Amino acid sequence: MTTGDWIILIALLLTAGALLFFGIRSFLERGYLFNNAYIYASKEERETMNKKPYYKQTAIVFWILSSIFLVVSAALVFRNRMILLFEIPLFVGVIVFAVVSTVLIRKKEERQDEDEDRKQAEE
Repeated sequence: MTTGDWIILIALLLTAGALLFFGIRSFLERGYLFNNAYIYASKEERETMNKKPYYKQTAIVFWILSSIFLVVSAALVFRNRMILLFEIPLFVGVIVFAVVSTVLIRKKEERQDEDEDRKQAEE
């Protein structure tokens, strides 16, 4: 491997490690919540929202992205471009997971809001 390959490999592995680190912190529900639902929420919404499903979603996305960087690193080390084909299901998986989990989280929140409204109406 050339010096340039080593530099790229180190950058890829550092990125994979950082994503894995942020994924672990998200699973532990610590640190900043890197999720659009949280980022774009108002200050009042942030205080009242249930952050647990968003932390879990963020953690899983970070872990899948980390694995993508590991696949690219493996392709570089083994000098085999066919390894890069493993990226395709990972990319598709992360996109499908993000969309489906967002829809499920929102549906669950809507059901909880409806239940709370019903309870308040009964009182």
